[in-house]
Amino acid sequence: MPIIKSAVKRMKQTIVRRERNVGIKRDIKTATKAFIAKPSATALSKAQSELDKAVKKGLIKKGTAARRKASLSRVAKAANVKLATTTKKTTTKPVAKKPVAKTPAKKPATKKAPAKKPATKKAAK
Repeated sequence: MPIIKSAVKRMKQTIVRRERNVGIKRDIKTATKAFIAKPSATALSKAQSELDKAVKKGLIKKGTAARRKASLSRVAKAANVKLATTTKKTTTKPVAKKPVAKTPAKKPATKKAPAKKPATKKAAK
């Protein structure tokens, strides 16, 4: 058991994170096992979604998730299961244009020559 305050806090944080990570990994495993046991489009979608969530949370690497999703899709192809594709309908609302405020006309800026400094006189010795 740590004695230092920061080490005690770190230990508590590690316990919480480990429980969260184990739960997410358990969700991935149950979703993939459910899909392999009974291949369907919804089960495939659920398993892929769990993998994507784990990547987003930094639990597994992107390549690992890609490899596992490819494996799932091979099983889906063998079972003639296709992921249902949904098309998003984009509705465009007319954008209200803001009225352009007219600013008063400014006089063009004229460049002034920099002021010359008076020449310094050298001290005669």
